[in-house]
Amino acid sequence: MEYEVKLEIFEGPLDLLIHLIHKNEVDIFDIPISIITDQYLEYIDMMKALNVDIAGDFLVMASTLIHVKSKMLLPGLNNEEEDDPRVEITRPLLEYMKFREIAGEFSDRDLLERDVFRRELAPYFEKDPSEDESRLEVNLFQLMDAFKRIIEKSLPEPQLKMQGDKWSLKEKIEAITALVKEKGPVFFSDIFTSDRGMSEMVVSFLAVLELIHVGKIRVIQPNLESDIRLIPCF
Repeated sequence: MEYEVKLEIFEGPLDLLIHLIHKNEVDIFDIPISIITDQYLEYIDMMKALNVDIAGDFLVMASTLIHVKSKMLLPGLNNEEEDDPRVEITRPLLEYMKFREIAGEFSDRDLLERDVFRRELAPYFEKDPSEDESRLEVNLFQLMDAFKRIIEKSLPEPQLKMQGDKWSLKEKIEAITALVKEKGPVFFSDIFTSDRGMSEMVVSFLAVLELIHVGKIRVIQPNLESDIRLIPCF
């Protein structure tokens, strides 16, 4: 059975690169291109394994990274900026980060109280000691990281691929919708507690992506150390 979730509502290839730079805690002006390229390709493989429809821009960036990586392996490369092949990556990254920062400022002006949750509307957060801390929007790649950790913890030898079982994406969407309607905000990991194998967990993950796509849930972290949570938007 084929499952696809359109990726255009999420981040693009530059967002994935920024995610990897932050994740590896490296300098954007001194990107370890070999490591970043390998990790980038791992995310592409994971999206393909999940049957997530990948925008063409992701594949173009993959080709660019491989091209830059091959240039870095050539002998005689000096440290002059104009001769550093990584400029092909850093320049659009810096421009995109500047654009995103400006867009975020305008967004904050228009939606000043977007991330404010009143206690009476979200009682789940009343028992959260970090209630007054800012809440961070979670991107697709953070979700993928969290999902990978869950399957590695839950399954002895996880293989990220669909098996013979056929689970209904529609039924999973309905089940998750009913869960957040009943309980309000829930932990991301709670979605998978009753799943009985890899195939079912994959469909549950795709159901979460689809619910984000249609705007029925938001995904946040109260802070970088806390667990990801799903917030109903209905």
